[in-house]
Amino acid sequence: MKRIILHSSLVLFACMVTTLATSQISKTVSSADSIRITELNHYFTELSRTVREGDFEGYKATYHKDAVCVFTTGNHKYANPIDVQLALWKPGIDDTKAGKTKNNVEFRFSQRVGDPATAHETGIFYFTSIDKNGKALAAGYVHFEILLVKHNGVWLALMEYQKSKATQEEWDTLK
Repeated sequence: MKRIILHSSLVLFACMVTTLATSQISKTVSSADSIRITELNHYFTELSRTVREGDFEGYKATYHKDAVCVFTTGNHKYANPIDVQLALWKPGIDDTKAGKTKNNVEFRFSQRVGDPATAHETGIFYFTSIDKNGKALAAGYVHFEILLVKHNGVWLALMEYQKSKATQEEWDTLK
């Protein structure tokens, strides 16, 4: 009988220690997740600022030098290295800087996965472009994924994938 009580006590003790350790690991993971998400929220705030202000160098600085952009939203599906894509985007960014257009981008997320040095973000962005006379040039919701790494303390996009058009209803579900 003493042996059964001793064995049961050891099993109970082991379960309590495991539960406590798991609880501490979960707190550490959620703390690390919280820090990462706060840092990435700052990344996306900065990305939005560069679009809004037409800050080409700031925008360029949000991407890793070896980043790739993938586009499958239209009939022509393609991928480009970031230097090619930045050259395509530069005139529009410069037009914003010159006051010819007002551009804006907002982000909402459906999934945020990562660790302190890597992240994969999934969601929808909403982009608008208006000319200096107030005429809408572009507006749309797009499903996207972005893969990021933290390099020397700075988050950088390695891959941007603009997957498909989204709806306002889908956007609204991500509030």
